[in-house]
Amino acid sequence: MRGIYLDHAATTPLDPEVREAMRGVEEVFGNPSSIHRYGQEARRVLEGAREKVATLLGVRPREVVFTSGGSEADALALLGVALAKGRGHVVSTEVEHSAVLGALRLLERLGFAVTRLRPDPTGFVYPEQVAEALRPDTILVSVMAANNEVGTLYPVREMAELAHARGVLFHTDAVQAVGHVPFRADEVGADLVSLSAHKFHGPKGVGALLVRQGVDLLPLVPGSQEGGRRGGTPSPALAWGMAVALEKALRLLPEEAPRLAALRDRLEAGLLAVPGVERNGHPTARLPHLTNVTVKGADGEALLLAMDLLGVAVSSGSACSAGSLEPSHVLLALGRSPKEAKASLRFSLGRATTLEEVDKAVAAFKEAVARARG
Repeated sequence: MRGIYLDHAATTPLDPEVREAMRGVEEVFGNPSSIHRYGQEARRVLEGAREKVATLLGVRPREVVFTSGGSEADALALLGVALAKGRGHVVSTEVEHSAVLGALRLLERLGFAVTRLRPDPTGFVYPEQVAEALRPDTILVSVMAANNEVGTLYPVREMAELAHARGVLFHTDAVQAVGHVPFRADEVGADLVSLSAHKFHGPKGVGALLVRQGVDLLPLVPGSQEGGRRGGTPSPALAWGMAVALEKALRLLPEEAPRLAALRDRLEAGLLAVPGVERNGHPTARLPHLTNVTVKGADGEALLLAMDLLGVAVSSGSACSAGSLEPSHVLLALGRSPKEAKASLRFSLGRATTLEEVDKAVAAFKEAVARARG
């Protein structure tokens, strides 16, 4: 029996059109930095991808820095800015992706001051909190556009305005937002934006950091590639696949977002109908395709295993913390106990998700809860 995949926030399947587009350029094997015809052919593919991504997200082509994914983009944004400044204070939140939190811990070890804003019980962080946290020595504010575990959306445009009013740079991890909700860097006003192709049906192993012109950024990997901001030979095929995937995701967004929101609401209604099940995250400011619930009185590991045995692939939190015995830092920040955090599931729908699959997932969830409480 074919399983039901409801873990699109972890990764999405590669779109067949994207695969074909990549096959169309996979024989372009030259190094984009070489001056001969093979290198120039690769350069044309790479720069074509850069121009497409830039146009779709409202930036200049030279402001697109291709990376290996969202985690590297996050690290480059935080560490690159901080190391270029040399010292100072950084503001972020307690519910950021582990890539951002890891960079913050490293900055503290290097002598930088860090303030982590605590969310309210829905996971929301307010612009006023950012304003209050700013100091004369603040160099960067980093707040994600959408939470990867509970789906809460953040008012990043207002936060960027507050930061800029004090002469502070603003970064947003938009990995979960791009391709799922309307997002343009020029409209948000962010100085740095992280994104990753495999979150919107593109290939794994490629992402980007959008860097506003004039932002001083120290490369973590020295080299002349990517305008001197990220060393190493880039993959034209991966970059092209990312650009094609982004183009299709944004083209489908006006019809796909409401379709997924309707399916999510139906799924959520079924999950919350089970006694002792509670939703995590903001009730309205949220991603259209994601819901996270806590099952009180259940064994978390048994719950996740039961869902898998019943043919439904879901997650207990961020894919980057898979295998960890620690409860979700996001759910703990929302006020969940460690036991409750471990007994929580994230359902994230995708382009191929159907109404029938949603109903089957609800039925499987009811059985899994009974087993996990038994």
